[in-house]
Amino acid sequence: MVHLVLFQPEIPQNTGNIARTAAALGFPLHLIRPLGFRLGDKRLLRAGLDYWPHVDLRVHDTWEAFLGALPPEARVWAFSARAEQSLYEARFQEGDYLLFGPETRGLPPGILARFPGVRIPMPGPVRSLNLAVAVGVYRQLSVG
Repeated sequence: MVHLVLFQPEIPQNTGNIARTAAALGFPLHLIRPLGFRLGDKRLLRAGLDYWPHVDLRVHDTWEAFLGALPPEARVWAFSARAEQSLYEARFQEGDYLLFGPETRGLPPGILARFPGVRIPMPGPVRSLNLAVAVGVYRQLSVG
């Protein structure tokens, strides 16, 4: 099991889809405020379908509150298009925290400097993946 962490997510449909993925895989989902939507947003709830009772949802009011909740041995991986290490080179372990930034701006430089960065290689002309798809790419790698 790993932890999925969304830093200041902006789009409720992406977060709802990621919540479904978290419920399906049994991964805790951490949301770090501020959020770009309310937790009762109809678009968020619709994207998560009727799986919300199965989501281990943990909401942190600030980045500092999230850091304070981490166990001392926690390993955090910061996903970013600007990271040098490929997802395929990283050695993930049970209990790791996979950190994803907001859809329009990604993770701030200070966070990227603190944790190992991981990028999803995209040799084609596409600049980035949808956040919900990026979260799913990790799962494909971890089982294959």
